[in-house]
Amino acid sequence: MLCHLQCLCLVSPSPVPTPHGNPHYLIPIHHCLTFSLFDRSVNNFLITGPKAYLTYTTSVALGAQSGIEECKFQFAWERWNCPENALQLSTHNRLRSATRETSFIHAISSAGVMYTITKNCSMGDFENCGCDESKNGKTGGHGWIWGGCSDNVEFGERISKLFVDSLEKGKDARALMNLHNNRAGRLAVRAIMKRTCKCHGISGSCSIQTCWLQLADFREMGDYLKAKYDRALKIEMDKRQLRAGNSAEGRWAPAEAFLPSAEAELIFLEESPDYCTRNSSLGVSGTEGRECLQNSRNASRWEQRSCGRLCTECGLQVEERRTEAISSCNCKFQWCCTVRCDQCRRVVNRYYCSSSPGRAWSARKASA
Repeated sequence: MLCHLQCLCLVSPSPVPTPHGNPHYLIPIHHCLTFSLFDRSVNNFLITGPKAYLTYTTSVALGAQSGIEECKFQFAWERWNCPENALQLSTHNRLRSATRETSFIHAISSAGVMYTITKNCSMGDFENCGCDESKNGKTGGHGWIWGGCSDNVEFGERISKLFVDSLEKGKDARALMNLHNNRAGRLAVRAIMKRTCKCHGISGSCSIQTCWLQLADFREMGDYLKAKYDRALKIEMDKRQLRAGNSAEGRWAPAEAFLPSAEAELIFLEESPDYCTRNSSLGVSGTEGRECLQNSRNASRWEQRSCGRLCTECGLQVEERRTEAISSCNCKFQWCCTVRCDQCRRVVNRYYCSSSPGRAWSARKASA
């Protein structure tokens, strides 16, 4: 069993039956790829944690991965783009920063685990939970009552807190910040739930409605927390205590450290470093070599400005490269049952941040 847990991967899973009939999606060791730091932290807990929680390991891992992927999407055109070396959810090695970016990582990862556990629960994937029917039959408002299958966020929140908060080994100001942002992520899942209703009545008159609560799309969760990130609150603390690592154990309690009114907000303790310039000691890669968007039809206004944000404002030039892209085209369905496509080549212009002046043209092949 330990071998399987150590080899838990988050790509192309295949089901393995369990004694209770619920499949765990595990992958043999020879199919394993590389883990991010967060994946390793999760799996270390899964190996050493209580056996009763093994039922949730797949959902926890997939939820964490969905949070990481959403982080990468939300920051794809930012100077800080959610790099692998930032995806660590513990302060035990005293190397964790306490920046605004750290707050987002904790919030989106915690939300991802809660979201996935809640979804799996409502779908009946776990024996010990299902829909939240605690309000069913009660009047919710004028012309509607609670009914149907509400997503069980209580259960999802409990399991997310159990797994994600357990990764935090510190007891100093940084650790409390991380736990606060973990909770803010879970509160965000609740905050954007949507009420879905079904009409009842003679001839579709909709004289009364039955309503239930459903999780919003996870992309909405990412947008919601990104907005929280943009207006995150900086908490001023004694720098000596902040630098003390875990030596501040026992000195702080959450109620003393942070305002109760900010429980749903993201908080941070340190200003972010300069993400323009490479700094190996801080794990900052810099923006040189990063791709940016320019003259793209489908890009948002924020994405259209990425060349200025990543290159020009960081003292770099925008380098234009002519690239040959290969993609599938002219696809046709053939009876039965295959789809055959041609391979089409087209020249596209891509833009990169470069320290060398002037516009460089280079032809290179890339799969699209």
